[in-house]
Amino acid sequence: MTGIVVVMLLYVTGMVLVGVFSFGKSGSVSDYFIGGRRLNSWVAAFSAFSGDMSGWLMLGFAGAVYVNGTGEAWIAAGLVLGCALSWFLVAKRLRRYSLAAKCSITIPEYLENRFRDSSHTLRLVSAIFIVLFFTVYTAAGFVACGTLFSQIFGIDYNIALLAGVLVILAYATLGGFRAVCWTDFFQALIMLITIISVPLLLLFLNGGFSVLSELSPAFLNPFRSGSGAPTPAFKVISGLTWGLGYFGMPHILIRFMAIKNEKAVSRAGFIAVAAVAVSLGFMILMGLAGAAVNPEIPEPSRLFILSIQKIFTDFDAVMPSPFLGGFFLCGIFASIMSTADSQLILSASALTNDLYQGLVKREGKDKHFLLFGRVSVAAVSIAAYLIARSRFSALTTLVSSAWAGFGSAFGALILLSLYWKRLTREGAIAGICAGGLTVVIWDYFPLVLRGAVRINLETATGLYSLTPGFCVSLLCIVVVSLLSKPPSKEILDEFEIASAAPVFEE
Repeated sequence: MTGIVVVMLLYVTGMVLVGVFSFGKSGSVSDYFIGGRRLNSWVAAFSAFSGDMSGWLMLGFAGAVYVNGTGEAWIAAGLVLGCALSWFLVAKRLRRYSLAAKCSITIPEYLENRFRDSSHTLRLVSAIFIVLFFTVYTAAGFVACGTLFSQIFGIDYNIALLAGVLVILAYATLGGFRAVCWTDFFQALIMLITIISVPLLLLFLNGGFSVLSELSPAFLNPFRSGSGAPTPAFKVISGLTWGLGYFGMPHILIRFMAIKNEKAVSRAGFIAVAAVAVSLGFMILMGLAGAAVNPEIPEPSRLFILSIQKIFTDFDAVMPSPFLGGFFLCGIFASIMSTADSQLILSASALTNDLYQGLVKREGKDKHFLLFGRVSVAAVSIAAYLIARSRFSALTTLVSSAWAGFGSAFGALILLSLYWKRLTREGAIAGICAGGLTVVIWDYFPLVLRGAVRINLETATGLYSLTPGFCVSLLCIVVVSLLSKPPSKEILDEFEIASAAPVFEE
């Protein structure tokens, strides 16, 4: 336990020091919320990776494979494909277009400038959607952080929760986006080392890869479920559809806009896709190794933690290492904190740049808006902390739908805004509202009567809500755009400029 405490303290201290170091480098709103568009390839790629994967990777996905076998691999395939397409279809164009559209530094601001929306309706709708979803999404990260601290150190949940919130709040408030990206970079390294090491060590200390042969052939077949039944078509479709979420994730899209140049975008894309593919592949191995070595775990979400404890015990008997368990546990915390801080800074940017500066106080000194930005980070943290402290009953359900919500609301819109010049402001607003509402209705409204019980559409169909949400959003965008007034010549000219080969720089 002493070794674990020492490693955890060093880890937390390092994260806070990055925030302190970045404090003086955030002299403007652009610096604070988008790092002045100076991220290098490695930082951009690893921060996007760590902000994307979250604690779901080690706790949720590995546990799902542990229960259902490689039938869950379709989600991994969809995510790797979606990650690759987002980097190679969206990243360069979005960076270029965000510069052409009045050097936009947030997704709502980009959409407003892209469509010359003087009514600010598009910016308002986008910002509200981001703030609401990300505040609760951040709360989920706080809950996971508090729960893990509580379980590992045996302290009260509320104390553990407060400790985790204060750490994230410290470096995010001080350093802003730059600090978040640099801490995410280091946390991604810790995550990758942990993700690769834990399943390999678990196998090595328990007979090697040969133990996997004890699993049933159906368990190892992606076209079969853990019980041996054929994998339903809707499960394959739902798994692959997960990849569509990448096109609408604000905390990933903002990394595209923040990279220093387009040459760096290409390098970052290869790095990020490789990191995602490796991490998902080893988490499939983690689930299989866990099922072979320890098939009686009552809570699959605890597979990774229990595997670390087993490794720590087994390895300690061969080669005592008081710091090994602490380092691996830092890998779990890194996955949770790296996502929570990204969501926190994005929520604050929507409050500051899109709602306050964009709609309420359009003129003012940078120092004023920078101070408001830091206050916004603290405000969102407090709101998320209160939600996490109350353990709101719908929290887990909302988190599972957040990826679908953002992918449905913004995914098709971002793609079409970069590739279809006939797209209109009215079509954009319709797409956001239709996609987001489809996910809410699909996941939360019990519209289907099965026997004496009403269930939601996802339970009734088994289809992930991102599939209908993305399709409905895409349809509404196209139909409403074609029915509304065509874009002005100014918008069309800007589209041609932003789509051209020359690189735009500030």
